[in-house]
Amino acid sequence: MRTDRTALPYLQARRYLGVAMVALACLAALMAVSPTVQAQAGSGAARNLERSVKAAFLYKFLGYTEFPSAAFSDPSAPIVIGVVDADDMASELSRIVAGRTVGTRPIVVRSMKEGESAAGVHLLFLSSTATASAARMSKGQQPLLLVTESDSGIAQGSVINFRIIDQRVRFDVSLEAADKHNVKLSSRLLTVAHQVHKGVN
Repeated sequence: MRTDRTALPYLQARRYLGVAMVALACLAALMAVSPTVQAQAGSGAARNLERSVKAAFLYKFLGYTEFPSAAFSDPSAPIVIGVVDADDMASELSRIVAGRTVGTRPIVVRSMKEGESAAGVHLLFLSSTATASAARMSKGQQPLLLVTESDSGIAQGSVINFRIIDQRVRFDVSLEAADKHNVKLSSRLLTVAHQVHKGVN
């Protein structure tokens, strides 16, 4: 297991998304966006930490998501993560997934611009500056784990929406959106979600 400092965000998400009771017990210690960091180093350091934790979550979400076989061209095709308008997130995510797989599939990270086609993408992350695309992406027909980070993410049709609650990275889940996007989420993921929505509000 990697123990260097750069692996910490991945380890945080791994522990958090492990056995639910253990993860919940460790939540406060592992997921904090430190107020001390914010006070001493300003919002930039806090944002970097937040981005690292979210990137680790995005990778871990794949292990708790089932895509239909039709989502892949062949058994060895990679899982593609698209990151819209967040090059820093794409860079961090590329570092985290380097050399890793989900099952037997390698992982490819694609940095994208708002409005770019998501064809061939399996997990699409829309940054807070690209949330206007959420409603449009939610109308797509391909299997897609759509992840956002805005107050209106779930309402606009995302499957998972990040939130900062008490300076900690949490996330909400929409089961209706997951069904609409033809992806299945593990009950273990739902257990550690902040809120699980059965319908889009």
